[in-house]
Amino acid sequence: MTEFPIDLETYTPLKLNPVDSTLTHEQRDSLKANIQLCRDAIVFFTAFSEAKGLGGHTGGAYDTIPEAIVLDSFFRGQPDRFVPIFFDEAGHRVATQYLMAVLRGDLNADRLLHYREAHGGLFGHPERGETPGIQFSGGRLGHLWPYVNGVAMANRDRAVFCLGSDGSQQEGNDAEAARLSVAHNLNIKIIVDNNNSTIAGHPSEYLKFDLEKTLAGHGLTVLAGDGEDIDNLYARLCQAIAISGPVAVVNNRPMCPGIEGVEGTPLGHDALSRELAIAYLEKRGHLRAVEMLKEARAEKRIYTFQGSGSKPRHIFDATVAEILSQMSDRDRREKVMCIDSDLGESCGLNKISQNHPEIFYNGGIMERGNFSAAAGFGMETGKQGIFSTYSAFLEMCISEITMARLNQANVLGNFSHSGIDDLADNTCHFGLNIMFANNGLESGDNTRIYYPADAGQMKACVETIFHQSGLRFLFSSRSPVPTMLTEDGRKIYGENYTFIPGKDEMIREGTAGYIVTFGELLYRALNVIETFKQEGIQVGLINKPTLNAIDEDMMAKIGSSPFIVVVEALNRRTGLGSNFGSWLLERGFTPKYAYLGSTKKGCGGLAEQFTHQGLDEKDIEKKIRELLS
Repeated sequence: MTEFPIDLETYTPLKLNPVDSTLTHEQRDSLKANIQLCRDAIVFFTAFSEAKGLGGHTGGAYDTIPEAIVLDSFFRGQPDRFVPIFFDEAGHRVATQYLMAVLRGDLNADRLLHYREAHGGLFGHPERGETPGIQFSGGRLGHLWPYVNGVAMANRDRAVFCLGSDGSQQEGNDAEAARLSVAHNLNIKIIVDNNNSTIAGHPSEYLKFDLEKTLAGHGLTVLAGDGEDIDNLYARLCQAIAISGPVAVVNNRPMCPGIEGVEGTPLGHDALSRELAIAYLEKRGHLRAVEMLKEARAEKRIYTFQGSGSKPRHIFDATVAEILSQMSDRDRREKVMCIDSDLGESCGLNKISQNHPEIFYNGGIMERGNFSAAAGFGMETGKQGIFSTYSAFLEMCISEITMARLNQANVLGNFSHSGIDDLADNTCHFGLNIMFANNGLESGDNTRIYYPADAGQMKACVETIFHQSGLRFLFSSRSPVPTMLTEDGRKIYGENYTFIPGKDEMIREGTAGYIVTFGELLYRALNVIETFKQEGIQVGLINKPTLNAIDEDMMAKIGSSPFIVVVEALNRRTGLGSNFGSWLLERGFTPKYAYLGSTKKGCGGLAEQFTHQGLDEKDIEKKIRELLS
């Protein structure tokens, strides 16, 4: 087994008592050495993961190491005074959690080399019970403070810490949690990394967000200072512990202090590039780590399909930007607004913000409020709001979707990172419950859920539905997908294709039975039916890009076939398959029926998630053979 190249055995476990608010020279030197050691380790293993094609956030974990190391010293020195858990409401800072698990003896240091790997157990966000030493599940950004309030209620005689961030503080959850903690004088200490950097830029500029005033306005005692001044940081943490009740310790620092080319920029949000990490580690003298970074290679993903790969999520904004360019300046300003939730390029909105900044709003990390703002803009006939976020975050907006529907609002929602493919962030970032948006009453509801199969269909779909009314939600995977081709090699969704909402599409005719699927599973299913074709078994394939509409003509055509199997990456409990069987029975059709979907927690990694869930080509083939028998 390859050894971790930075010697974590040199970490000095300190036992500190917060009653003594001044550090000795020896304590200060030990803390500084520990901080530097841990920051070096985080830079290495997050960049190592990135070099292997797995990604993995560096900046947030790197930033918060000083406070984590001081807390570790408190937990070791006065264990009865604290709940000794490094609760962190920025789940992507999980590198700190894995590193602390090593320093506490729960993990071997060499395990850090497998950060975010499939079946490595070191997922992109912490998951309780899945990894030794991980004591909580971090979930999505800004979701943990309310939970930790409950921990404080259950441990009235001990202080509870929660590592926060200026990004997570934008979420409405934290405002509610702040008020509750003050109302009941909970002994909770929120330690906020105020680095003024998120994916979209600097919150102080795009939101005019004053973190200290916000927290003080909720009624918390706020102790703000330089997060890089170890004496100042230590004294403020001691002061926070001495105060009975909720305290916010705000640590002001640039993102990634000391990392050349990254400090003070949003570049540190994701994992450092190989080049930046090597430059940093060379200066620190970690030559073996540098050598390993230079040798690291991403595993080549072997696709078995024909056609070029593309990411439909990056076609959305290009198509919208093109449509907006065809409108007059006046109509564009009066009839369209687009609001981002701090995800920009990742979700596919950058081309809109770059080409048409006059209709673009950076809404920050506030999905529920941003969706409602888009809906409010689209309340009048002829106007519409455009909203975008990750599919996993749709679950946060269900009530707002209902209100938008009741107000007959016009919203075009773009939800990327659907399903499970390429999601090393793992379970909490899976976009599995997108059908929750289909929560309107049947009578008169025109909500539509679209999941295009490739870039060509995404473009055609956007062009068709852009000017329509009501709630239109578009979904796409994080992963690239190939261009779908006819049997003679032509593009199915080429220039002559027109998207028709509600229409199911015959990709291949079949006599033995049919697969019904959509999105990133369509090409996988096509591979499967080609396998059966070689055996003389004609399995048909249906693309269902409108997930919540019934195509009666297609139902009549395939309903009398020998079998139907619905294949999807969505939650098997709430996805298309759970509805499709009922639709068949209601129409008197009784083919053999099965549906495959996601049923398990994630395994980490990227494409490996499909095999883990039993959704790869071999699993689909196996299910069809069972139905054929």
